[in-house]
Amino acid sequence: MADIVLFHHMLGLTKGVTEFADELRQAGHTVHTPDLFEGHRFASIEEGMGYAQKVGFGAVIERGTRAVEHLPAALVYAGFSVGVLCAQKLAQTRPGAQGALLYYACVPLSEFGDAWPDGVPVQVHGMDADPVFVGEGDLGFAREVVMSAGQGELFLYPGDQHYFADRTLPSYDPDAAALLLSRTLAFLRSVA
Repeated sequence: MADIVLFHHMLGLTKGVTEFADELRQAGHTVHTPDLFEGHRFASIEEGMGYAQKVGFGAVIERGTRAVEHLPAALVYAGFSVGVLCAQKLAQTRPGAQGALLYYACVPLSEFGDAWPDGVPVQVHGMDADPVFVGEGDLGFAREVVMSAGQGELFLYPGDQHYFADRTLPSYDPDAAALLLSRTLAFLRSVA
């Protein structure tokens, strides 16, 4: 089974994120859920963004890096939205990465190096009309990452929601979330 670090989205380490981690645990995986926001939870993306801007995105990413220092190198890095910053950085730069699962977001390869590391598979998941994922350029970055990875997959789901796999939010899409979970579990079986 895989050893996974799952980084939360802009609302913080919410019940929806921990429930997703529990689903992975029920499949036999070990899942670590660091709290990048040090206990803060937010009711809106805007509030979470304000917090992240106040402490600095560099500090948030550094918290993610520190959170894995005591863990073994052979990890799968996963992140929802802002958590993708940590997951993608660690997958690209920390030796021993077993894979990356990037949900709702992706950044340019150049953010953390020149190329995707050899032998590190990646999946990117987002909705095809999400104003953040599509409208802010993440879809293009996702295509770049997938093309650079020897084993890369990009999954687009019909819809315009950003946090579509978090069952505790109004943006939850049960069909898309079930497919995302199924694809995630298949990915984890392939790297375990």
